[in-house]
Parts: sequence; C-alpha cells; structure tokens
Amino acid sequence: MDVTQIIWFILLGILGGIANVIISAESWDDLKKFSAFKRTVIGAIVGFLYKFLYSDYGFPNFVMAFVAGYMGTDFLLAVIEKFKKK
Repeated sequence: MDVTQIIWFILLGILGGIANVIISAESWDDLKKFSAFKRTVIGAIVGFLYKFLYSDYGFPNFVMAFVAGYMGTDFLLAVIEKFKKK
C-alpha cells in the first residue's frame, strides 16, 4: 500500500471539506466554529474512504476525491442529524 496515495486522497478530501465550509459560510465567524472543523475532518475521512473505493489511480479520481470531500460532508451530516432525531 502506497502511503503517498493515501495522503493525496486525504488532502483532496480535506480540500473538498474546506471548499464546503467556505461556500456554506455566511460570515467570517462561521469559519471559526467547531462545525467548520467537523466538516473538514469529515472531508478527510471521505477522501480516505474514497481511496479504497476508487477503480484507478489518476486525475479523474483525484477530482472525485475532492468532490466526495465536498459533497460527502453534507450527506454524512444529514444522516447523523436524521438518526439524532429518533
């Protein structure tokens, strides 16, 4: 297992999570909240998981790791909120 590949996918997931935080922030203070940190960590986790689910190593999967880090945070947080209500 190549550690550099894992690190690349985690970093791309983090970047996707950060992009999600920046786009969804309504003010500068929103960037300093714990929820912003949580979304970034979830992006890293999604990037790590994507590394083990992709079909080939290369450019399209780097882009998809970023997208998964961006979109996966909303999906996972929605699932968590749904289970909290029950």
